[in-house]
Amino acid sequence: MSNKVVTFGEIMLRLSTPGFERFVQSESFNATYGGGEANVAISLANYGFESFFVSKLPKHEIGQAALNNLRRFGVRTDYIIRDGERIGIYFLETGASQRASKVIYDRDNSSVKTIAEDELDWDMIFKDCKWFHWTGITPALGKNAQELIKKACAVANSKRVKVSCDLNFRKKMWTETEAQSVMVPLMEYVDVCIANEEDAEKSLGMKAENTSV
Repeated sequence: MSNKVVTFGEIMLRLSTPGFERFVQSESFNATYGGGEANVAISLANYGFESFFVSKLPKHEIGQAALNNLRRFGVRTDYIIRDGERIGIYFLETGASQRASKVIYDRDNSSVKTIAEDELDWDMIFKDCKWFHWTGITPALGKNAQELIKKACAVANSKRVKVSCDLNFRKKMWTETEAQSVMVPLMEYVDVCIANEEDAEKSLGMKAENTSV
C-alpha cells in the first residue's frame, strides 16, 4: 500500500533576531528555512511517509540551501522546479512577556509566485499518492497560486487522493473578504479541514455559536 503524501507551497528563508532582541537592537540574524507546507512535509517524512514537497526555487545557492534543508530531513524534492529570481524571506522578532512577536514579509516576486500551469504535471505528481495537503497561506500568494491549488485539488479528487487543508489565515497577506471569496469555493475539494475558531471565521465566515464573552 502506498504511503506517498504530497504537500504544495512556499519554503522561505527565515531571518530571526537572536533571543528576544528587537529588530532595531539586533546586529545579526539566525537563518533557517521553513513554511507551513514544508514543515508538514518534514514531519511526515520523520513519521516514515514517502513525503514529497512541490514548489519552485531559484537555481542560485540560496535556493539550493533551501532544497538541501528539505533533503536532510528525508523530504523528496523531485517535483521542485528550479527557476525564478529569488526565495521569499520573512523576518521574525520573537516576543517577550506582553510584547507580541513581529513578522515582516519580503516575498514579492518569489519563485513560487511565477509557477506556470504547464510546469506542474499533477497527474504524474499524484500517481500512487495517498494524501495531498495544502494551507491557506498558498492561495494568499495571489491569483496564480489560487489557480494552481484549484487545479491540484481537482486532479487529486479525480484520483481519489485525500485532500487536507489547514486554513491558517494570515491577515498580513489578505483580508477576510478576499480569503473567503477564495477559500469557500475550494472547500468542495477538501476532505479534512484543520482550523481553530478564528481561522474558520476569517477564512470561511463560519462563527461558532455561544462563544461571545
